[in-house]
Amino acid sequence: MAWIGTALGAGRDRLCRGGPARLVLAGATVTLVVTGIAALAGGALAHVAAVLGPAGLVLEALALKMTLSARSLAAAARGVGRDLERNDLTAARTAVGRHLVSRSTVTLDASRVASAAVESVAENLTDAITAPLLFYLAFGLPGAFAYRALNTADAMLGYREGALEHFGKVAARLDDLANLAPARLGALALVVAAALVGAEGRRAWRAMWRDHARTSSPNAGWTMAAMAGALGVRLEKPGHYVLGNGRLPGVCDIEAAIRVMKAAATLITAMVAGLAFVLRAVI
Repeated sequence: MAWIGTALGAGRDRLCRGGPARLVLAGATVTLVVTGIAALAGGALAHVAAVLGPAGLVLEALALKMTLSARSLAAAARGVGRDLERNDLTAARTAVGRHLVSRSTVTLDASRVASAAVESVAENLTDAITAPLLFYLAFGLPGAFAYRALNTADAMLGYREGALEHFGKVAARLDDLANLAPARLGALALVVAAALVGAEGRRAWRAMWRDHARTSSPNAGWTMAAMAGALGVRLEKPGHYVLGNGRLPGVCDIEAAIRVMKAAATLITAMVAGLAFVLRAVI
């Protein structure tokens, strides 16, 4: 799906200029055009898969897999953990800022670097697994591809600084809307997964319910608060929010977060696969 980022970057470079109104219109155009093209690409693949019959199921599964990124998320988080284990704080700060979060990381201590990694693992359960699968369930490959384009647009354009504050406004708002249901389902899956893998399921539920509204995002707090409770840690973005009421996380909590995230992803995948099977049988 690298072409999506290339197309969005080209649109940003060409059109991100002018006054606020022009920036909003230009950003909306880039976001919607690329999202529409992605949906058409997904529809074309779905049509080919339907024509191929049983072999088309393999093509459809491979196409859907392109919209999911749990493996790369876990790899990036583990990379941060390895840097922390080597006591290379500079490398850990660079890695977490390059691959996982958009905040400034140059002043973060080791615990807050670990916190940023755990937060990203939790938050990106929504972006990497839950939302693409739910959009696939509702709209097939066109929906999954469109979601991936929209989420990439938010990641590339949805900053609250400079010209992107206006250019990325539509992408950010649409991404918030698209993730309303997936974020909450993902948080519930984390609660169940925590209980299944030996973490704190009840504490995950309490932290999720108590702390989910502490972030500026209407969605991110749900999964991050659930993960904080599951691990018994305090996730903290200095000056912005504190989720959970335990200790600050350490290196071991990064791997624990990945384990809980993967269990939650498995639950969501199984649920979506079961519902897709039932729907196809009925239809």
